[in-house]
Amino acid sequence: MKAVHFLVASVFLALASSLASAADPSPLQDFCVAINDTKNGVFVNGKFCKDPKLVTPKDFFFSGLNIPQKTSNPVGSTVTPVNVVQILGLNTLGISLARIDYEPYGQNPPHTHPRASEILFVQEGTLYVGFVTSNPDNKLFTKVLHKGDVFVFPIGLIHFQFNIGKTNAVAFAALSSQNPGVITIANAVFGSDPPINPDVLAKAFQLDQNVVKSLQAKFWWDNN
Repeated sequence: MKAVHFLVASVFLALASSLASAADPSPLQDFCVAINDTKNGVFVNGKFCKDPKLVTPKDFFFSGLNIPQKTSNPVGSTVTPVNVVQILGLNTLGISLARIDYEPYGQNPPHTHPRASEILFVQEGTLYVGFVTSNPDNKLFTKVLHKGDVFVFPIGLIHFQFNIGKTNAVAFAALSSQNPGVITIANAVFGSDPPINPDVLAKAFQLDQNVVKSLQAKFWWDNN
């Protein structure tokens, strides 16, 4: 009987180990430059990739991240992403980058990256930043950042940046995914298509239904 119990335990341990490792595998080649044309692609490591013989330095290159972006929009900021869409050579490498420009009192509104942690470096200006932990604590961690400071936002947590200075600010973010994704909270909740039933939001946010409808009627700006 003990032998049977041992055998069953061994099977469960083996299964648990298998499930624990059921994540994206590490690349099995030097690079896998993404390609949309599957007819001319080579299937490598679960992805369609450009034939390595046809890969050029341009596949790993992006220019213009030094150029300030316009921030005259409702939130007062603009995000310039550099992910696998902009650099096809980032495919399978698990990293990406972004530049964020803020006008005075502009902000990168509360949002999440479902597939990446983020590390933020302030090049110019003064930013008030923070993130909120998951339920049930919902603890807020905040910090005022100055030029040269760095702050980390853990994967999936709601976070924000707010330019509290009187001059423009610039920050650069590195993210642990080739395509981190972004969910801006207000946009997703009040700007969904089609709209969420106002009864749901009125009860969830403890608001009058007219307030909810007013919020849903607004134009929710995407600063990405």
